[in-house]
Amino acid sequence: MILSHLEIIAFKSIATASCDFAPKLNCFFGGNGMGKTNLLDAIHYLSMVRSHLNTIDRMAIRHGSSESILTADYQTDGPEEIDRIALRIRPDQGKLLSRNGRVYKRLSEHIGRYPLVIISPQDYKLIRGGSNERRAWLDRLLSQHDTLYLDQLIRYERALQQRNSLLKGDRSDPILLSIGEEQLAHFGVQIAQKRRQFVVDFIPTFNRIYQEICNSEEESISLHYITPTDNDPEIYMEHLRQQREVDQLSGHTAYGVHKDDLEMLLGENLMRKIGSEGQNKTYLTALKFTEYSLLAQRLQCRPILLLDDLFDKLDSERVERIIHIVSRPLFGQIFITDTNRKYLDDIIEAQNESFHLYAVRQGEISLQATSI
Repeated sequence: MILSHLEIIAFKSIATASCDFAPKLNCFFGGNGMGKTNLLDAIHYLSMVRSHLNTIDRMAIRHGSSESILTADYQTDGPEEIDRIALRIRPDQGKLLSRNGRVYKRLSEHIGRYPLVIISPQDYKLIRGGSNERRAWLDRLLSQHDTLYLDQLIRYERALQQRNSLLKGDRSDPILLSIGEEQLAHFGVQIAQKRRQFVVDFIPTFNRIYQEICNSEEESISLHYITPTDNDPEIYMEHLRQQREVDQLSGHTAYGVHKDDLEMLLGENLMRKIGSEGQNKTYLTALKFTEYSLLAQRLQCRPILLLDDLFDKLDSERVERIIHIVSRPLFGQIFITDTNRKYLDDIIEAQNESFHLYAVRQGEISLQATSI
C-alpha cells in the first residue's frame, strides 16, 4: 500500500498543497512551526479519521475557513488499483468521508483499511502522562490484532456506565447492580487476560529493538501490565459487591480493568522518574517500532510509517542505528520530518531507494529533490 498523492485545502497552517509521493521515502525539512507536523497529521486524519494530536476537529480548520478538505490517492494491489479518499472536516456538521465517491455510513468502517504507525513528540504522554494514555494505547493495539477485543471493550464500557448510573441513584436496585456486575466481571476478566498475554508477546521484540538502538548492556528496560483484577469472575464480582457502599458515595466504580496501567521501567525504576531525554526517546521509538513490526505481521502488509522529529534529543550514535533500522525491508513507505536536513540526507543515502525531499516554510510545501 502506497500513498501516491495528497491534496490539502485549509488544514491548520496549510492553505493549499498538492504533493506526489515516492513509494519508499518522503522527507520534509524546515524550522519549527512551519507546518511539517500538520502535514503528517493530515495523513493521519485520512487513515484514522482523527488527529494524532488528539485535538478537536474544529482546530484542524484553517483560521478564516469554513472547512478543511483532504484528498488522497492510495495505490493498493498494483499501479492500476487506486483508492481515492476524500475527507471534509466541518465544524458544526461532523466529518464527511468517502472512498471512491461512496460516502461511509460509519467512520469506523474506514479505520484500519490504510494502516499506519506514527512516532511523534506527543508519544511522551505514554511515559509522562496518566494511566488513561497508556491504557488507550494498549487497547488500540489490541483492537488491531484481535477482532473480538474491541467488542468486548465496548460491552465492558457499557456495563460500567450502567453501574455508575445506578450508583448515583437515590435508591440503587441491588438486582440490577448484580446483573451489571456479572457483565463487568465476565468481560473484565477476558480483557485483562488478553492485555496480559499481549504484553508478554510484545516484550521480546521490544527489548531487542531497544538494545539495538542504545547498544548498551547497562540499559535494561521492561514493560509491566498492572491490573487490580483477578482472573476468576466470581472473585471479580465479590470485589465489586464489597465496594458498592464506597462506590455509591463517590458515584463511580473504583475496581476493574478500567483502572489498569502499564509500568514503563528503566532497570527497576519508572522511566519517567529517572530516564534521560535520550533514554525516553529511545524507549518510545522501540515501543513504536515494535508496534509497527507486530502490525505488519498481523496484517501481512507494510503500514505507512510517519516519523515526526524522530532524531530530536538523540545522540549521533543512536541516530545512526535508527537510520539503519528504518532502512530494512520491513518498513514500507516512510514520511519523515526534521529541522536538520543532514539527518534526512543520511537516511536518503542509507536507503538507496526512491525518495522525494520537500522544504516546508510557512505552510507551503515545495519539492526540492527527487530520485531519478
